[in-house]
Amino acid sequence: MQGSLRQWRRAATLLLAVGRAHPGPSPAAAAEDYELLLLQRTQSSGFLPGAHVFPGGVLEAADCSTDWLPVLQPHHGPPTFGLHLTGHPRETYPEVALGPRPYPLSPIPDEVAFRICAIRETFEESGILLLLPAGVQAPRLARAHAPPADLDAWRARVQEDPTQFVQLCQRLGCAPNIWALKEWSNWLTPFVRKGGRRFDTRFYVCCLQSKPHTFLDMQEAINYEWITPTEATKKFAFEEIWLAPPQFYEMRRLVNFASLSDLHGFCLDRISEGCERWLPITLLTLDGAMQLLPGDELYHEDKEFLEKNLSISKKTEEIMGKGRNFHRIVLHSRYLYSIHVNIQPKYKHIYPENFLGFKSHL
Repeated sequence: MQGSLRQWRRAATLLLAVGRAHPGPSPAAAAEDYELLLLQRTQSSGFLPGAHVFPGGVLEAADCSTDWLPVLQPHHGPPTFGLHLTGHPRETYPEVALGPRPYPLSPIPDEVAFRICAIRETFEESGILLLLPAGVQAPRLARAHAPPADLDAWRARVQEDPTQFVQLCQRLGCAPNIWALKEWSNWLTPFVRKGGRRFDTRFYVCCLQSKPHTFLDMQEAINYEWITPTEATKKFAFEEIWLAPPQFYEMRRLVNFASLSDLHGFCLDRISEGCERWLPITLLTLDGAMQLLPGDELYHEDKEFLEKNLSISKKTEEIMGKGRNFHRIVLHSRYLYSIHVNIQPKYKHIYPENFLGFKSHL
């Protein structure tokens, strides 16, 4: 991102979850009965090169366009569009400035625009279309729409001009299935270096009836896999994939749910709660780093740390030995993270259990 260092570009990402048709025999595979879609970014990417991420991207003006009104209204119209609107994410950090909202006077609220963004970006990167035909009620678990016969041509158009996504939906007689996306979390990119890209990313969960076909664009994403949360963190530990701290944290949070049904029910139960917006604060130690999260005793809600890291002339083990209230990700090395949390979650959400790594890796 260019421009003001105290601005985060709006973005959305999607955790697509689908039941395993044939659970594997290994303990890792049996830990959860569902899988999530991870896409591998290209090494030339300007943000998180080579990382395995959930599909998603930056909010565009087209996601807020009034052209969506006739597409969505056969299902639900303004002002709520059939969603439980919770307003802006609950703030946990002062003076966070966001870039200007596209279409500031649009009747399309943020909660709709961010979901359209997540669905559009998922289509661009994976070819998966989360659409709902006109006259069809949203099913309990979402279904992916069959891709158009000229998928590559449509995807190229949408990537070149995001306004083409509404044209595609109109052509197919469908609306983006925004009702299948449940709010999950909201992460702000922490300070890494002056001028580094920073995003305000809303994470959504979408539970699917069956696994859709995945067609990579081979531009933004060059590889993909459907993988359980336990398998993903194990592959990370053995350096087969790389996960950025937010993705790692979310994978460990999802380990709390053994079944797709449990995950879906949990999302429905907290549908009106909304999400906190978290800005991790990086604490540099003599032998590593930590990302401190809200509620941790070392977390500083001070505008000074919007543009700098904390540092301390002590080793990680010494700091960990003295603390009482933890909510932190310890970055021991590129492929070894641990999670320490002993505070109570808010707004009916759930935190990961403490995670120190797999014994076979340590």
